[in-house]
Amino acid sequence: MATLGWVDWFNNRRLLGPIGNIPPAEAEENFYAQRSLLDMVA
Repeated sequence: MATLGWVDWFNNRRLLGPIGNIPPAEAEENFYAQRSLLDMVA
């Protein structure tokens, strides 16, 4: 159980400075949302 808790923290709660102090999961969501918008424009 401890490993699952750590994985959840690592992917969803830890803040990364180089990507704007947001969690990696949020950065991934932002990336794909932006990519989707670019596909609509193209």
